[in-house]
Amino acid sequence: MAEVKAFKALRYTDTKNMKNLVTPPYDIISPDAQKNYYDRDKNNVIRLEYGIINESDSENDNRYTRAKEFLDKSLENGVLKTDPENAYYIYEEIFEALGRRMSLKGIFAAVKLEEFDKKIILPHEETLSKAKKDRLLLMEHTDCNFSPIYLMYSDEKREIPEVIDKHSQCEPAVSFVNDDGIEQRLWLITDETDIKIIENAFSKKQLFIADGHHRYETALNFRNEKRAENPNFTGDEGYNYVMSFLIDMENTGLVVLPTHRMIKGIANFSPKKITDALKENFTVEKLPCEKSEDIENGIKTENEKIFGFYTGGDFYYRITLKSEENAEKEMKGASKYYRALDVAVLHSMILEKLFGIDKENMANQKNLTYTRSADEAVKSVKNGEYQCAFIINATKISQIKDISLNNEKMPQKSTYFYPKLVTGIVMNKLK
Repeated sequence: MAEVKAFKALRYTDTKNMKNLVTPPYDIISPDAQKNYYDRDKNNVIRLEYGIINESDSENDNRYTRAKEFLDKSLENGVLKTDPENAYYIYEEIFEALGRRMSLKGIFAAVKLEEFDKKIILPHEETLSKAKKDRLLLMEHTDCNFSPIYLMYSDEKREIPEVIDKHSQCEPAVSFVNDDGIEQRLWLITDETDIKIIENAFSKKQLFIADGHHRYETALNFRNEKRAENPNFTGDEGYNYVMSFLIDMENTGLVVLPTHRMIKGIANFSPKKITDALKENFTVEKLPCEKSEDIENGIKTENEKIFGFYTGGDFYYRITLKSEENAEKEMKGASKYYRALDVAVLHSMILEKLFGIDKENMANQKNLTYTRSADEAVKSVKNGEYQCAFIINATKISQIKDISLNNEKMPQKSTYFYPKLVTGIVMNKLK
């Protein structure tokens, strides 16, 4: 099964200044935030992970060549340094969510890359080629992982969490609070006995990608390129592994938030026509709505497929799937696991069928835009930027596992793991 090993991380030497050196994942950084990270500190990891594109960029001077230059310079002047011995890196985020204080604690490790058909590492979401091309160019120039793949595993015996808890009782090697008020902590496991315990425990497990599908597929492509260049590869080379954050699925700090859908540019859009058409497979209730929380609270459920359909004004429509038989009829060929997904029902039975928004349209975000904020969705409809919005419930961890094991893919933006892992607290030089 999975091959997971300790590694020598590339880390900032100025551990007291980490707040000013790290960033969120590149794919949630806006252009304004990107510039702010540039201005915050001359050594900020933004210059490695998500460099600014200039109008004057050329083949020999671009965001990827500049990342390599900055990496080389940072290694030369000691801003970055590779740790002297192999370690697993315990990483904890302490945060507020769902009305309470929570802790997310797992480990950074090097994970051997495996094709998905081996069912050792399992995806759950579709990817886009544009994002993969960008990440591949960065890896080709720097031979480095700057941000981790987010992986989950099941550990009913609690072998790995026990080792993690044992080594995180002392003062952390790194501790700071980021801009979102989330406390970040890092410890090192260098004890050879415990390293072996973790390695052996993972050798019996499958791993499930929570976040980082694009980067995982990019790492696979990079590995294949390197193997083609080096036909006598042994399999132990750095490019055969990818830096990952691993956490057990039973961790009480795992939080998945919903991603809501906003729609625009639909010709002859008519809320009445849509709600009338919905009644074939859904019950439709018109309910009062003063603020977005009214919709979120109104659709809370454990098992039913319920959506909030907002078209403006002081009301919304609560849409509830009438029966599983309706979904089975409309989603022919889909497994029971896929039909159990709120986002699958929404995409297949409403967005595609009633709005004509097919998979290509969704991928290109022609008529569909995503937001994590229900308040943003409601306000965007109220101000006329969008015609309507669907407020949805979050995907469950168990559903991610079911879909992955069944070799299926969820619609894009089906999961939003919170909080995001910071970029720059540990990195991995592949050679």
